[in-house]
Amino acid sequence: MQQTHFRLALWAIMAGFTLFFMAVVVPPLWASGDVIGAFAAGFVNPYAAGYATDVLFCWAALAALVIYEAKALQIRHGWICLLLGIVPGVAVGMALYFLLRHRQLSGAEIPV
Repeated sequence: MQQTHFRLALWAIMAGFTLFFMAVVVPPLWASGDVIGAFAAGFVNPYAAGYATDVLFCWAALAALVIYEAKALQIRHGWICLLLGIVPGVAVGMALYFLLRHRQLSGAEIPV
């Protein structure tokens, strides 16, 4: 895959998930105002709980990568990606981190 296609794919993933999140999650959350209840709704049955747990562990893996690469490769601003990994979601935080990482390493002598 070419770099341009990779970056476009990441931007499309971020935009697509954000639009989905805004259309599906925000309206009921706005109506109820119950953030804790919205989070707990991800655990209403075993299937939803499995997906919700997967998301939480994916965020933890992203956090480990961001923290490690901040020290090892001096990747800056990863904390923003961790916040975006909470809201709207890990798909956005991870894709943005890959874009930031790629941009910062492009000028470095470290292989991307």
